[in-house]
Amino acid sequence: MKKSLRISQGFTLVEIMIVVVIIGLLAAMAIPAFQKVRTSSQDKAILNNARQLAAAADQYFLENGVSTVAKDNLVGAANYVKALNLVANETYPDGYTQAVTITVGGIAGARTITYAP
Repeated sequence: MKKSLRISQGFTLVEIMIVVVIIGLLAAMAIPAFQKVRTSSQDKAILNNARQLAAAADQYFLENGVSTVAKDNLVGAANYVKALNLVANETYPDGYTQAVTITVGGIAGARTITYAP
């Protein structure tokens, strides 16, 4: 009686399907985590912009002896903040008043952030 050896040349369809399902499950678990990290980094960048604007407004108040200032006087090549990089289509207030909370709205079309100087 002869025994024949069976040589496997590749993976079966079931093995490939199992691998695809496992990769899909791992991706489904990872996507929400990536979205949370993205949201958190956007919020931190926007909060940093608000801090820069508040610091620029404070400097403007000290130098000019006023208590309100327009954003155009703070942001620009020759002003206190050279450029304001938008990260999530947010909108910053057009004017700043001394000791008033800054509210940044329209972040990714849904969120707002407030910064109290």
